[in-house]
Amino acid sequence: MKILYFSWLRECIGVSFEEYSTDQTTISGLIRELVNREPRYRKAFKNLTMVKVAIDQELVADMETSIVGAHEIAFFPPMTGG
Repeated sequence: MKILYFSWLRECIGVSFEEYSTDQTTISGLIRELVNREPRYRKAFKNLTMVKVAIDQELVADMETSIVGAHEIAFFPPMTGG
């Protein structure tokens, strides 16, 4: 799957996207796996209230949402409007 990082998440992790393979089945499982990889991921995901997620371009709110069969996961900060 392709994982996309936007805004300060991209700055923390150092890449805008990566191809990634996992046996994890949920967003929370994927995040746990990522934060155990390297300190830069721990820094990016230390406050999950500041991280929004989209699976295949559909915004999801539940971190227990399945990622099985997903082609793209995007992590980004909450959006503000005006």
